[in-house]
Formats: sequence, structure tokens, C-alpha cells
Amino acid sequence: MGSKNKLKRFNENKTFQNVVEPTRDEVLNNSLGYKGKWNEKFFKNENPIVLELGCGKGEYTVGLAQKYPDKNFIGIDIKGARFWRGAKTAIEEDLNNVGFIRTQIELVAHIFEEGEVDEIWITFPDPQIKYKRTKHRMTNTAFLQRYKKILKPDGIMHLKTDSEFMHGYTLGLLHGEGHEVLYANHNVYHQEGSPEVVTSIQTFYEKQYLEKNKPITYIQFRIV
Repeated sequence: MGSKNKLKRFNENKTFQNVVEPTRDEVLNNSLGYKGKWNEKFFKNENPIVLELGCGKGEYTVGLAQKYPDKNFIGIDIKGARFWRGAKTAIEEDLNNVGFIRTQIELVAHIFEEGEVDEIWITFPDPQIKYKRTKHRMTNTAFLQRYKKILKPDGIMHLKTDSEFMHGYTLGLLHGEGHEVLYANHNVYHQEGSPEVVTSIQTFYEKQYLEKNKPITYIQFRIV
């Protein structure tokens, strides 16, 4: 993407009512005013809140919002030029249950109050395969504890990935730490019983993976 296109998207994001772009200081100081009040101040309803972390173009966030109008969905990514597409689509389709936040994933516990979130989706994250990158894996112990803090006690986590490494790493960590694995599938399109929500929404890159016959994996779990 050219720099002119990026700049255009950044500027357009600033005009979107469904996009929040706080500074790091605003997040850390809670001066944004949304923490604990996302339903009241942003969505203006009391529906469950579902996050997509590292949402990219926002395809899954928008797809879930179309599918579940009785839930509120927030896509989070540091790259606003990417989720511009999802934010624009939500506006074009008059989806009032969609929002996007431009920030770093590690700050989620500063953005949401304890127990404010019902579900979290992590879709096709960078597996960070090198050992020295372990701290950046979005399902490592430190990240799971951040998610646990903002999730309701019975909150659900979803991991959908094309990385067999990420799938295996996460499954091993969940079992090793005693978390509750509700469902696991290492090839959702070739095994019966896959949740419909996992197979009915496909991102641009997921479609490319499928064309190459790359298995798509999924884990649903609770952090205990």
C-alpha cells in the first residue's frame, strides 16, 4: 500500500464514528473515558462485548457482527490503515454493533474493566516461531492473564489459525497450565463437528490458505 493511500485511510479513520484512536498516555491514564463504559458510552446498549485481537482488515469483526446483531464487536489492531476497510464496511452496511480501536494488544487490560468482555477471538496471529519471540505470542501466559482480567468469569476464548505450530503451542500451554479446553480441531474444514461460526466466516488470507490446501485449526477455551 502506498504512503498516500495510508495517509488517506488514516485521515478517513478520524471521521469514522466507529473508530477510536487513543494515544498510549490516554490508555494508561484512562482519560479516554470508555473503560468500564463501552456499552453505555460507545454502543449505548447492554449487549455482550466480543473482541477480535489483531483484527487486520476487520473481516472477522464485521462478519461476526453481521451474524450476531445482538452482540457488540470491537476489533483491535495497531495498524489503522488495515482495519479502515472493516470500519468503512460497517458504516456502509449500517452495522451499529461494530467498533475498532487502534492500539497495542498488550494494553487491553487498561482499555476494558475487569469482567467487561464476554468473548475474545484471536484470528490468524503471527505465530512468532523463534524462541526469542515467545513473549510476543498472543497466547503466551502473560497475554492469557491480561485476557483473564477483562473477561467475565465464564468468558470464552477462540483461536483460529493456519499455523500448526501456534495451534500445538497453545494447546500444550492450556493443558499444562490447567485451563479448560472446550473444543479443539486441527483441520476445521475436513472434520465433522466444526462450529458453524468458525467455517462460515473466512478472511482474505484464509481463502488463500485454503486454495493451497493448508489446514485451518481452531481452539475454544476458558482461562482458569
